[in-house]
Amino acid sequence: MTSRGLEQLKQLCNDAGIKLTHQRLEIFRELLSSNDHPSAEIIYQRLHKKLPTIAIDTVYRTLATFDELGLVRKLHIMNERTLFDTNLDIHHHFICTRCRKVEDIYWPDFDKAMLPESTEKMGKIQSRHLEMLGICNECLSKQENQD
Repeated sequence: MTSRGLEQLKQLCNDAGIKLTHQRLEIFRELLSSNDHPSAEIIYQRLHKKLPTIAIDTVYRTLATFDELGLVRKLHIMNERTLFDTNLDIHHHFICTRCRKVEDIYWPDFDKAMLPESTEKMGKIQSRHLEMLGICNECLSKQENQD
């Protein structure tokens, strides 16, 4: 964890009047060290080895708090599971429909594109997020080897 990330966490918790407990700190460290988009259950499994007394409810509540503080983003992938993303840069996601792996996609042209006029009638757009569904290269390789 970078000292900058830790300072940001401390400051946000302090501003919100939230105590920075050891468990919250470990959950934050686990999120920052993740190369994937973990679910609360995955984070719990990873942390339970280091912190056998941690409760799954603590992980859920802490992740919800981190989402409210803007430290992570909740991703509702394919309407079936909630994952957490610490990458707060503008980006989108590719989701493999077979293995459910989620990968980040950067697409500045999409981000800058003019929205259709019809969106003005809907209200004010605050953000855009694109999910691309497909089959990842790893799953395609497995399929080719089976054929």
